[in-house]
Amino acid sequence: MAPLLPSPIAWALVVGAGACVGSFLNVCIHRLPARRSVVRPGSACPACSAPIPWHDNVPVISYLALRGRCRRCAAPISWRYPAVEAGAALLFAALYALRGPSLEFVLEAFLGSALLALVVIDARHQILPDAITLPGIAVGLLSAPLRSGPPHPGREALVGAALGFAIPWLINFLYRLWQALRGVPAALREDGIGQGDYKLLAMIGAFLGLQRLLLTLFLGSVSGAAFALFMMRYRGYGWKSRLPLGVFLGGAALLAVFVGESWVGWYVALADLEP
Repeated sequence: MAPLLPSPIAWALVVGAGACVGSFLNVCIHRLPARRSVVRPGSACPACSAPIPWHDNVPVISYLALRGRCRRCAAPISWRYPAVEAGAALLFAALYALRGPSLEFVLEAFLGSALLALVVIDARHQILPDAITLPGIAVGLLSAPLRSGPPHPGREALVGAALGFAIPWLINFLYRLWQALRGVPAALREDGIGQGDYKLLAMIGAFLGLQRLLLTLFLGSVSGAAFALFMMRYRGYGWKSRLPLGVFLGGAALLAVFVGESWVGWYVALADLEP
């Protein structure tokens, strides 16, 4: 069967679509933490509020052409904008190389875009907006029957989403119980894991299923703990310093999208060899 589009055209469309999605993600990253609409008003300079015309809003290219400054007031534009656009373009290209023109590509591009936005928002503000995670859970669950893979993808997605929410909830419950046993007053007891991480992991589980969810939890926890120890040793962090765990869980989930199946398969095969 002949390809739907000649290869160079298909690749150009994929990369261009990724960059455009990245441009929209920048809007989400900028506005969602402030609970502003991502639809209206249109794009404007954060410094002088001048509307940005379409020809100054071309992903990456406009930033380079304007040398990273607003055309009207010459205020510097953060390097984050072209970085997110280029990152989304590279993500789409990598997924297209992995999945080809398929439903899996579309769904994983959706998941990857959501994770990219959440990682940047959590790194900057230490929040994970429901406006991304809750629709992400819904899309993951509703699209599950259409996916290829396990014999019962709908059940796999439901179990992954449920456990993605339940595992951090249980950790917090046990942590609060431990604080109660130590005599900490109820008003002073704290969560060990932010509640936004519940929904982030539920979204990841809905898309990736139980096995890759567990891999994400393991990799995210290990990398987050390593970062925390580094910051404690060299940057003066304390035991109660806040850690943007979503950055590490989101990064681990992106890794699991690409190599999770092979890594889980390797581990299962290795476990079968044990006496």
